[in-house]
Amino acid sequence: MARIAPIPLERMTVAQRHLHDRVASAGRGAAVGPWAVLLHVPEVGEQLAGVVECLMSETLVPPKLKRLAILTIARAYAAPYEWAVHEPRARAAGLDAAVIEALRTGARPDFGDPKEALVHAMTNEIVLARELGGSLYSRAVDALGEPAVVELVALIGFYIALAVLLVAYDVEAPNGASAFGP
Repeated sequence: MARIAPIPLERMTVAQRHLHDRVASAGRGAAVGPWAVLLHVPEVGEQLAGVVECLMSETLVPPKLKRLAILTIARAYAAPYEWAVHEPRARAAGLDAAVIEALRTGARPDFGDPKEALVHAMTNEIVLARELGGSLYSRAVDALGEPAVVELVALIGFYIALAVLLVAYDVEAPNGASAFGP
């Protein structure tokens, strides 16, 4: 991490240690990635940990579609840490390897599932055009239902914010892996 030093466990305040332990107990790397940055402001990190817990719980949007949206964001923002963490989770959730590879290389994926195509289009429109047009929104509501669309847009917004944090602090992929290289 080039821009901010990680906080060693033995130097953490009580609030930092609480956030560290909360994130670690959820199975996420508590001293790496965005959490290494957020440990510097544990009050904010605690709130964001709650958002992650909510968005990644069993909700209206299936895990495969959540991971597709996150990978689309990670690629758009060239956020290698976000990609490296969510790519294996996307595979485990059932996202096709060819779709993942197309996203990784910046190619247009060939979706077999119309809901995947819809989520990808929504995410790209929000990321690239900074809006969600009426036609695409209507198609999403018809396909997923209005509450699921609200949830998905919240997830997209949150992971855009996370990508910005990761890019601003130059957070590398775990073990320095190149997420978008050949």
